[in-house]
Amino acid sequence: MPRKTIITGVSGFLGRYVTQHFSEQGWTVTGIDNGSPENAPLSLLSSYYSLKLPDAALHDVLRKHAPDVCIHCAGSASVGQSVNDPVRDFYANTVLTFEVLNALRLHAPRCKFILLSSAAVYGNPQTLPVSETHSPAPISPYGFHKWQCEQLCREFAEVYGLPTASLRIFSAYGPGLHRQVLWDICRKVIVQKSLTLQGTGKESRDFIHALDIARAIQIVSSKAPLRGEVYNLASGQEVTIKELAGMILNALDSTIPPLFDGVLPAGTPLNWRADISKLSSLGFAVSIPLQQGVKSFVTWCRTELTGL
Repeated sequence: MPRKTIITGVSGFLGRYVTQHFSEQGWTVTGIDNGSPENAPLSLLSSYYSLKLPDAALHDVLRKHAPDVCIHCAGSASVGQSVNDPVRDFYANTVLTFEVLNALRLHAPRCKFILLSSAAVYGNPQTLPVSETHSPAPISPYGFHKWQCEQLCREFAEVYGLPTASLRIFSAYGPGLHRQVLWDICRKVIVQKSLTLQGTGKESRDFIHALDIARAIQIVSSKAPLRGEVYNLASGQEVTIKELAGMILNALDSTIPPLFDGVLPAGTPLNWRADISKLSSLGFAVSIPLQQGVKSFVTWCRTELTGL
């Protein structure tokens, strides 16, 4: 029998990459999203359901498809929006995760549940690289709500025996992402012919390509104990925003000087670098170095913005 997965948020940036990966690996993929079907990767799906979760119809979907793995890509993914509207973020992340876990408890109790969490749970780590043993200290509603989602995964694992794991994704990127810092830099250079960014340029991130995220999800779903534990999902390499801007400018053959306004929005962490030894122990290794990933992103971005 082919292996079966349900992916929530299937039309989103990461949802699409995860769908493509599992489909290529021979899985039968059922997709759920709150949008119209034309926005979903229908050619890769065996079934698609347009649901605005929580929805009682999810219970019917689980009974019908009996998934082996549920990959929870749905939810809000904006620190800024969470600061401006914490109620919406709470319902889109914490409440939504509870509803999916509870539906699995009732109708698919052996289904493995993989939560896409965030490094935002760490806030500003006291030391780098930051490991999973570091105490969470979120500085945004988004970070707090992702931490709450992780606690729900532990609850359902420990109380009900539902196999769960949470992946703390650091800075995801890849073609198809129309927001965040790589897109922002490319858009400003290509369209505005200038580059002014927030902060000082000394802020750093640990970037991980969406293709590697999809690979890591499959590794965790097949090899991890799934007892409510968490894993850092990153490259383990730290790069400053100024260094990143330099990579992109070089890829664009641009001599525009990067400028920084010295202002960071509320909830924005300063420096990130992950200890990925826990995930590596399961067999994960990065396959797309940042330099290579930036070049492919710039090529895609130029086409998106200019058609060339």
